Amino acid sequence: MTSLNRACLDRTVWNDWHPVAALEMLRAGRVHETRLLGHDVCVRGPQHVTSPTHPEAIHAASRYGLVWACLGEPSQDIVEFPLCTESDRWVVLGGAMQVAVSGLRAVENFFDLGHLSFVHSGYLGTEPHTEIRPYHVAQRPGGGILATECRVHQPMASPAATASLDVEYVYEVLRPYCVALYKTNPAQPARKDFIALLVQPLDEDHCIAHSLLAYVQDGIDPSGIRSFMQLIFAQDKPILENQLPKRLPLDPTAEIAVRADATSVAYRRWLADHDVRYGTLIARDGLRVAEAL
Repeated sequence: MTSLNRACLDRTVWNDWHPVAALEMLRAGRVHETRLLGHDVCVRGPQHVTSPTHPEAIHAASRYGLVWACLGEPSQDIVEFPLCTESDRWVVLGGAMQVAVSGLRAVENFFDLGHLSFVHSGYLGTEPHTEIRPYHVAQRPGGGILATECRVHQPMASPAATASLDVEYVYEVLRPYCVALYKTNPAQPARKDFIALLVQPLDEDHCIAHSLLAYVQDGIDPSGIRSFMQLIFAQDKPILENQLPKRLPLDPTAEIAVRADATSVAYRRWLADHDVRYGTLIARDGLRVAEAL
């Protein structure tokens, strides 16, 4: 089993913005109670978040239909998604799913190409199209990780799909708990649909995965987008919760990597370089991966 949850001492994470609620949950003065980085928080309004375990004022703001909070002093603004401003796109929240796993594991699963054909068979992948072709991983110019030239054969790439097709993916890891995906739109192949996974770390072993989607409106509606995303979430949840260890190992020898894991290797190295330790297993903890199984 994992060790007790530590306090978050990572400046990168503590001083970043995290989603804590959907605005629609706050109708009629409703207060939403949740957790963030081990602290109980109460979301009282779009710009009003408090905590009985965190006496200092909590920075709060609303964007993309979500309430965001920062427990420290914001080192940068809430992440920006330019495609969400295009007038011919549906911008939809895909739901929030609580998962008993480190939020960093949830981010890594999002850009794991290897699981698509098995966990999401019939939708985002299928046998015998299981081989992951070489793709390119680099440092993102604005910071983070950029994976390009990712190609996957998908029977049903989106709710708008009417036939299987080869889909191109581009991944951007923007913050430790935030990753974006751009994928080929079936109706307009020259354009890409957009999905962002915005992870709320409840503590080191639990998280809530919020999704934000911006889909070209051609042949699709918001309810279809939301239902499709929740279907994919539901397939991922049991896989994530059965993964051991629950926290993300940063030791490069802890888990065997294959070619399809190039983004994962870069992500773990990037987290280590930015001193992100919350939700991870690291050598200085004196905790070996084998002891967490």
